[in-house]
Amino acid sequence: MKRLALLVTIALVFTAGLPSLLVGQDKPANVAGKWALTVETAAGTGTPSVELKQDGETLTGTYNSQVFGKQEVAGTIKGSAITFGFTTEFEGNSVKVTYTGTADASTMKGKVTVGDLGDGTFTGKKQ
Repeated sequence: MKRLALLVTIALVFTAGLPSLLVGQDKPANVAGKWALTVETAAGTGTPSVELKQDGETLTGTYNSQVFGKQEVAGTIKGSAITFGFTTEFEGNSVKVTYTGTADASTMKGKVTVGDLGDGTFTGKKQ
């Protein structure tokens, strides 16, 4: 009986701490702020900027580039996995621009998809 009580106590202690450990793993990176991006595509290199606002895992903000001008962005950050983008008109066509990758409080990197125009890579540094 004492052995069973000991096993139950150990199990309760272990499982009581487990949720807090799991929550810490899912906490989104803090990516709010101004970012300088470098984008590499087959069409060349670009240096857009993005200012992100963060409410938990939800991202909103403003994107600015020479190609697409100023755009409102929306996205998510789950742990270190980031996704954000916008849809705009480009040369008479609707183009969905999506950034996906990983981020921490000061850097991000990943892939950018520019509708049917192609893919590329990006890196970013918080300003």
